[in-house]
Amino acid sequence: MSNVGITEVVLRDGNQSLLATRISLEDLLPAARQLDEIGYWSIESWGGATFDVCLRHLNEDPWERLKELKKAMPKTPQQMLLRGQNLVGYKHFSDQIVSKFINKSAENGIDVFRIFDALNDIENIRFSLEQVKENNKHAQAAMAYTTSPIHNIQYWIDLAKSMEDIGIDSIAIKDMAGILKPNDAYRLISKLKEELSIPIHMQTHATTGMSTATNLKAIEAGIDNIDTSISSMSMTYGHSSTETVVSMLQDTDFSLDFDLLKLDEISQYFKNIRNKYSEFEGSLKGVDVQMLVRQVPGGMLSNLESQLKQMNLEDKLEAVIQEIPRVRKDLGYLPLVTPVSQIIGAQALSNIIDGERYKKLSIELTKLISGYYGKIFGQVEDGLKEKAKLEMEPIETRPADDLVDDFDQLKEDLSKFCSKNSLKDASLVDENVLSFALFPYSSTDFFKNNY
Repeated sequence: MSNVGITEVVLRDGNQSLLATRISLEDLLPAARQLDEIGYWSIESWGGATFDVCLRHLNEDPWERLKELKKAMPKTPQQMLLRGQNLVGYKHFSDQIVSKFINKSAENGIDVFRIFDALNDIENIRFSLEQVKENNKHAQAAMAYTTSPIHNIQYWIDLAKSMEDIGIDSIAIKDMAGILKPNDAYRLISKLKEELSIPIHMQTHATTGMSTATNLKAIEAGIDNIDTSISSMSMTYGHSSTETVVSMLQDTDFSLDFDLLKLDEISQYFKNIRNKYSEFEGSLKGVDVQMLVRQVPGGMLSNLESQLKQMNLEDKLEAVIQEIPRVRKDLGYLPLVTPVSQIIGAQALSNIIDGERYKKLSIELTKLISGYYGKIFGQVEDGLKEKAKLEMEPIETRPADDLVDDFDQLKEDLSKFCSKNSLKDASLVDENVLSFALFPYSSTDFFKNNY
């Protein structure tokens, strides 16, 4: 029986879920060199919210972060989370931008691309996966896990098989809210092992307190790889502890050859780092079993708390959290994952502040209902569909099909911006153009400060 692989997520998802992705590169690098010696299947070090936060809050070049982390961890495959046609942004980008972004990500150090779509619309991830394969990197398709009256085991099996048909290297179950129950995981993974010929990976968050048990049952069912996070950066909104899982597997058929003393050294380092960034901590202490009903992911919760605090609306948090599943139901039980989680969260907040549900629809919610983010599997509430139709003509095609190749235009726009502001021409570097394409406002602030 082969050993299960471990993907360490402390540098990306652990950081994102617990500390709103605020840990600087300077504070990550010492631990990165140590992590490289452990023997992980991969280390998730980039993607998700890291790109946005680097530019918006840390005054860091996300591409430089990737290069430096790769340099610090040459032995271990570097993994990123990619939102399909959304890349690391919050809207669809042209195929040209997607292709260039994946090419540059691979060139600068990414070995494993975990790619998902918030709607589980396979047409939104097909092109990204193809581009990863063209760059000779590992293409992993992720299913954004959720539960609802319409999400049964056959739904996941059918989705997984359609993903495998694209020619991917592995598939991942992405349980961003920690709602995958241990026995459900055993049944689902056992069935997936029967139906698929590719490796199966799983990510599950600790928010509900079930993650470690779920990981153990997944291993018993034959899963090939699981995500964990170093112990001092684990649990609550995050993930199961790496050391805990390693210890549980000792003297079993799944035993891992990991040095617990080295892991403890890394944990002690991050313990101090976590204290340094404590202002970005979420309020959750222990577990939140209400997430089994609400399904609000850890990263969404910690960021929502941070945003409400900035707006002096902390007293609205509970009401917003209760409103989120109602909005989700009205939209056909969508998975709460970026960017859909942000769209639903913003609408829930608007509903609470206005004192009236759907008094006004955000432009992004209108676009979501109208098909501009892809196909919604469930049934959208009729009143919402009609209200959205008044604002925007619905589409049935893949959203990216209507987007023009715009890299050259963006490069020209960035060059003009730099000239106008007496800056060194940032457009000469393709990575800068991509940053500008994804986040025009925060990237230009970065260029003003650094060019």
